[in-house]
Amino acid sequence: MKFTLSWLEDHLDTQASLAEIVDALTRVGLEVEGVEDPGAIYAGFVVGAVIEAKPHPNADRLRVCVVDAGAGPVQVVCGAPNARAGMKSVFSPVGTYIPGKKITLAKGVIRGVESHGMLCSAAELELSNDHDGIMELPDDAPVGVPYARFAGLDDPVIDVALTPNRPDATGVAGIARDLAAAGLGTLRTPGPETFAGAFDCPTAVRLDFAPADAHLCPAFALRLVRGVANGPSPEWMQKRLRAIGLRPISALVDITNYVTFDRGRPLHVFDLAKIRGDLTVRRARAGESVLALDGKTYALDESTVIIADADGVESIAGVMGGEHSGCDESTRDVLIESALWDPTNIAQTGRKLGIVTDARYRFERGVDPDFCVPGLDLATGLVLSICGGEPSRMIVAGDPTAPRRTIDFPYSEVKRLIGVDIPRAEGEAILARLGFGVEDGRVRVPSWRPDVQVKADVVEQIIRIAGLDRAPPAPLPRLDEGVAAPVLTLLQKRTRLAKRTLASLSLREAVTWSFIAKRAAELFGGGQPALALANPIAADLSDMRPSLVPGLVAAAERNARRALTDVALFEVGQIFLGPGDTDQRTAAAAVRRGLAKAGGEGRQWRGGGAVDAFDAKADAMALLAALGVAGAVQVVPGGPAFLHPGRSATLQFGPKTVVGWFGELHPSVCEALDAEGPIVAFELVLDAVPAPKARPTKARPRLERSDFMAVERDLAFVVDESVRAGDLLKAAQAAERALVADVGVFDVYQGKGLPEGKKSIAIAVTLQPRERTLTDTEIEAAVARIVAEVSRRTGATLRA
Repeated sequence: MKFTLSWLEDHLDTQASLAEIVDALTRVGLEVEGVEDPGAIYAGFVVGAVIEAKPHPNADRLRVCVVDAGAGPVQVVCGAPNARAGMKSVFSPVGTYIPGKKITLAKGVIRGVESHGMLCSAAELELSNDHDGIMELPDDAPVGVPYARFAGLDDPVIDVALTPNRPDATGVAGIARDLAAAGLGTLRTPGPETFAGAFDCPTAVRLDFAPADAHLCPAFALRLVRGVANGPSPEWMQKRLRAIGLRPISALVDITNYVTFDRGRPLHVFDLAKIRGDLTVRRARAGESVLALDGKTYALDESTVIIADADGVESIAGVMGGEHSGCDESTRDVLIESALWDPTNIAQTGRKLGIVTDARYRFERGVDPDFCVPGLDLATGLVLSICGGEPSRMIVAGDPTAPRRTIDFPYSEVKRLIGVDIPRAEGEAILARLGFGVEDGRVRVPSWRPDVQVKADVVEQIIRIAGLDRAPPAPLPRLDEGVAAPVLTLLQKRTRLAKRTLASLSLREAVTWSFIAKRAAELFGGGQPALALANPIAADLSDMRPSLVPGLVAAAERNARRALTDVALFEVGQIFLGPGDTDQRTAAAAVRRGLAKAGGEGRQWRGGGAVDAFDAKADAMALLAALGVAGAVQVVPGGPAFLHPGRSATLQFGPKTVVGWFGELHPSVCEALDAEGPIVAFELVLDAVPAPKARPTKARPRLERSDFMAVERDLAFVVDESVRAGDLLKAAQAAERALVADVGVFDVYQGKGLPEGKKSIAIAVTLQPRERTLTDTEIEAAVARIVAEVSRRTGATLRA
């Protein structure tokens, strides 16, 4: 919600500074997101008087002007046909940024004559499209005064973030009411003038709803103003609308926009000449559509409430009007509508059609029902004062009055709920300033506060105006005994541990969108209709992600295109496998590209080359080790279809508990993602990883470091080519668990010298004695047991 300071002062008589107003707004719950200075773009522009204007000696269409801008005469070469002595205009000295030309003005020489500044047109200041001549200011414009101050373009714009429960603050008058209640001034919002009307409105209104649907449009007020002249709106209104980001269109349209932001009361205007017959408010029928004011055609269904005439749909109720009946410069008779709509229905309609308007924003929060008729009178007064015309008598279909809610409110609730002793007189005075009625232990809620439902809501109004800083600080109570029980779940602990672990592996954390393109979702096992967004924020963010990897690949590729080719990224976040309650999972994933190996990014003196599947495996196994389950995981060759078939594997705890994968992305997948490979990645579903076995104590075991020399032995086995190296390693480890400290593969060979269908796997075994140095006999016996166990489990034979 944006508004200017002068606009606020229309409703609030205050001497408070801008800083005090901003602080008070945030203090009462209307958080200020920012304050804009629209005059900043006009810094340097001043009011200048043209003292002399004579023809340029070397150019027929140029004039050499002498300008007084308050600091002495300055020579300026000007090509405007209206430049003349005695006029006043906007002068920009050397060094001024010209927004209309996107340049910073420098001293120049034009056809041999020096120019030390510029006389500006409205187009060069981006005030209009007029570039036929320089701006002409009134004769009484003060020379040397900043133009922004003279023209009133330095009015600060305050941007307030509204919570959904504050429909009353969607208008400047409602915000002023809060500030007045907080003691920053006196509320002076005037009541609108009423108009009896000299004739009957020729257009009737009918609410065509079944009794069960009467809530869809409780009331509809309509009035005709005939004989209007729909030209531009006044400059003061245009300035305020531009300041809050709205484009002035015409007086009639600008008036409805102004009332929307001034009082939080959306309105709509119809050109009577384009309406055929009476107006009917009803549900849309199947097959109906409307060309709306945004130039788009919307297909409607029975859930949408519309306003129709004898020819069909003219407006999407409470959301957007139709282009056919819109007002333009030829409009002479205008129908002004002020209605009440069901907030839930408006919100559903807006979401379904993908339309976001200022009217929808207010109606779905709930507008003030008591201001339905006064809002029409307010708009009528503005139309008559700006466009002229003659008003008809008002038509009101339905009942715009709503019963006032009353809440039993013993004042002791204030102390009980917030622990602050606010005097009764002060609390009741706050409620009165906010428009609440207080009498005999009951509070009457004003019509503009539909969010106040129970006693706690009333207490909230008192404390937010009185000041949350009046709540006394109090320490949390100490536990009587013992230590507080842990509050984090296993998944929460794992999420934090996963981030710390992956960050320690020279991976950098990324946070990517939870939405990806449909094609990317399909590549990674998603793309189901149930996971498609009804209203995506962009075409390439249309589906919920089934994996973290597409977003990480896209982020890595963006870095690569900016010369950061060696990228290693990780993310821990949500993935979406289906529409069910248990289909939202927490995953950890990482990608590496280029030379971003675990040993360090970029080129290294010790070599290393591009990333490969083993880098992804190392990352995955390091995370599983940190989770305490690396020893039980099974690495099964092959993975999902988006991985390279010979450079990938699946991570599982038995065939029914698949927890993730690692490997190199398939070249076709890289191409589909518009990424340059090779790219390696892994992904683990953290909530699918089994919990580690419980230990009898949470204390870490004692660190045991042996005083004796370790012994290494290299063993080469010939096995069937179908035997996995991991199975061979597990067999070697199991043969001497108390003695084998480490075992790993250092060579795999297949080819000349070996029988067909066989391969050689060479492993390095580290034997670590604990009690004494091993003798040669003991070493040979241990090695023999390892060879025997490997042979028994895998059918391997020791290679000669």
